[in-house]
Amino acid sequence: MFVARVIFLCLALLLTGSASAQELKIAAASDLNGPMQKVAATFTKQTGVQLKFSFGSSGNFFAEIRNGAPFDVFLSADRSYPETLDQSGKTDDAPATYALGKLVLWVSNRVPGNLSSKNLDFLNSAGVHKIAIANPDHAPYGRAAVAAMVHFKVYDQVKSKLVMGENISQTAQFAQSGNAEVALIALSLALTDSMKKSGRYVIVPTESYPPLYQAAVVLRSSQYKQQAHRFVEFLRSPAGQKIMLEYGFEAPTVARAR
Repeated sequence: MFVARVIFLCLALLLTGSASAQELKIAAASDLNGPMQKVAATFTKQTGVQLKFSFGSSGNFFAEIRNGAPFDVFLSADRSYPETLDQSGKTDDAPATYALGKLVLWVSNRVPGNLSSKNLDFLNSAGVHKIAIANPDHAPYGRAAVAAMVHFKVYDQVKSKLVMGENISQTAQFAQSGNAEVALIALSLALTDSMKKSGRYVIVPTESYPPLYQAAVVLRSSQYKQQAHRFVEFLRSPAGQKIMLEYGFEAPTVARAR
């Protein structure tokens, strides 16, 4: 009886260890909240590997990872943060581009007027008192928003109206809740049902801000590198890219991918 119990306990420990190895901890930029739910469901169905996401600003995750945060994969909203981690020896491989993000000008239905897809003059409208953007100090979409406003020569005129979200999801919440009439956010967020019901948007011309090439890295500290690389490969596969396209992202070309 004693031997049987010992064998049972050993098997239980092995099974527990195996189960824990089947969950990846992923730090993901906030613009990925929508597509990652569908990506996770498809990936887990195919592989049995569970995905546990934490969503936030790329810059904050970058700082956490440098300080030893126990993530397996980092999905950034740009390439610079993953590249810096790679240069400092924190990654298991070079950054892999998985998407090209798009910036949009979103306006609440409470504010009248027609939007232009050619400029950001609407930001100077009389009904616009607050403009929500992500904090450019650590959010790539925030830096893109500032670049676009500078490009269209409206930044100096409207900078006093700016309110900053900690990440791009919080920025969208500011606008949707009425704390801002206008927001410069990710297309993936503007496409959500709640944002479409409460406002309208136009895509900001891509030539007005640096391209939002979004890159992934598997972290060197990960205990499950094989599963982590498999996830990144899936995200860049035709099946993964099809999901990303549904949420407004553009697939990276081969030239952009590395």
